[in-house]
Formats: sequence, C-alpha cells, structure tokens
Amino acid sequence: MPQSRTLSIGMDVHKDAIAVASVGQEHHAEVIYLGALGTRQCAIDQLVRKLQSKSQQLVFVYEAGPCGYWLYRYLTKKGHACWVVAPSLIPKKAGDRGKTNRRDAIQLARLMRSGDLTPVYVPQVADEAIRDLSRAREDALRDRKTAKHRLKAFLLRHDIRSTGQATWGPAHLRWLSEVVCPTPAQHIVFQAYVRAVTAQSERLGRLAQDLQDGVQTWRLRPVIDALQALRGVQFTVAVTIVAELGDLTRCDKPSQLMSYLGLTPSEYSTGDHRHQGAITKTGNAHARRALIEGAWAYRYPAQVSRHLQWRLEKAPKAVQDRSWKA
Repeated sequence: MPQSRTLSIGMDVHKDAIAVASVGQEHHAEVIYLGALGTRQCAIDQLVRKLQSKSQQLVFVYEAGPCGYWLYRYLTKKGHACWVVAPSLIPKKAGDRGKTNRRDAIQLARLMRSGDLTPVYVPQVADEAIRDLSRAREDALRDRKTAKHRLKAFLLRHDIRSTGQATWGPAHLRWLSEVVCPTPAQHIVFQAYVRAVTAQSERLGRLAQDLQDGVQTWRLRPVIDALQALRGVQFTVAVTIVAELGDLTRCDKPSQLMSYLGLTPSEYSTGDHRHQGAITKTGNAHARRALIEGAWAYRYPAQVSRHLQWRLEKAPKAVQDRSWKA
C-alpha cells in the first residue's frame, strides 16, 4: 500500500484518553479508527512514530475544550501541524443524533481532509497567563456581586432598611456594623453574608493588583497603553480586550474583527427580501462585553476628561490623534 502524502488525524481529547482516527489525502482513502490512547507524552510519541511510518506529513486536529492547548503546543514543538477548532463551527448533519468518541474523531479527520474546518487562535503561554488572571478578576467581581445580592435580599426580607442614599460606601458599611437582627440565629446569618462580601472584595482587590503587576512586564503592554487613550477604555477594559484577542494583526480590517466578535448584524435574506436582525453574538464573549461597555462612553459629547487627559499624556502623538479622531 503506497504512503499518503498527507495524513489527517482527528483526535477527540478528554481528561484521561484520546480517541484517534486518521485518513489519507486521497479522495478514495478510507477513514481508519486507531482506537484510544492515554494522555501522557510517551503515548503521544508512540502514536506519532506509528503514523510517520505511513506518511511524513501529519496534520492533527482536535476540538477546543476544557483540556486546553497543551496538546497543540506539544505537537507543534515536535514540528507537526496541529489545528484547534471551535466546536460551534464544526459542520453537522441535520438529524444526526449519535455522538461517541469514535464518531467524533472520525468526523474531525474527514472534515480536516475536505478543508471544512477553521482553526482558532491559540495564544502564547504568557498571553494565556494574563488572560487567566483577567478572567479570575472577572469571576471575583461576579462573586462579589452575588454576595451583595444575598445580603441585600436578607435585609429586605426582614425589613431592615438603611437611611442613607448610597450603598456600599463608608457610611453604609458603618451602618452594617451596627445592625442587630431580631434573633441570634438571624444575626449569625447576617454576619456570614457580611463576611462573604468582605472576603470577595478583598479577593477582587488582590487579583486587580496582581493583574496590574503582571501587565508591567507583558510584551503587549504598549498596546494596552495605546488603547487607554480612547474614551471609555481604562485599564481593565484594555487588558480584557488584548488578553482575549491576542495579536490584533491577525485581522486585516476592522470588519473581520467585528465578525470574529459577533458584533455584526445577523441576516436572513432570500430572493429580493433582505432582513437584518440583532448582532450574531458569536466568538469571544469577554472581549465583546468589554468593547460594548467601552463604546457606551461615545454616547456623550466629545471632550477630554481629567482622567483621559492623564492617560493621553503618556501616549505618543500618533495615538493621541487617533484617539481624538475616534
């Protein structure tokens, strides 16, 4: 049997096992299921040696998932081509209800050969570290919000009302320290909710400071400083955008970036009828949310605020001109 010039290998990656299937580049080639192997590096090396006896050019592909990019980085370090594809962009047959590890690996290999897959951007290790830190801060912010809602719901349920106007300010915190519930059991619950809010606030502060420190030595720090010259884009928004998108030069024009983030309108057109709906909301939700929040600042008249002026003083002249043009 002659060797295939290119071998497409589909892998269904899980925590403890990887289902593998391969197919040659020839149209008549049959997809071969190679079984499941472990996730240790020695098992991966053994698979590669076995496949190299059939073809010198190997192209691996697997779905992006909770197992991360370690397999991609290991294979590319060995000099092999590897694609990571988004599960939402994998073509599926209508009415196909069957799903197994074997079928997923075979489908990936077949679609890789036909060219129907699109790879996702895989960040560098240092870029992914900043992204993890940014998402951890976002999780802490969400957890603090949940803790505050529970405390406020408890107070509302027992008709304990604050006389102040602002919440979570110094005056409100002093009032919380003076609250006494009707029964000892309810006071224990109240104190637990207050401690939860305090703990989440301290956690958020630590992660925010760690994010500030981590960005100082990051290779994309100049991009973050430049983005902060725009209205509505402070440090947190800029870090979120850059950490989630990585290298912005991947997009040749703004429309490609907007399509990647799902900020373009959906469309359903047929014949002479054309209908556009809400934005598609595909792609990275973290970056899309940060961009939309930053864009809200442009609803107001164009002016340079005190905080924006302080950020512009650090930016080059070309960045300042682009900021005012926006």
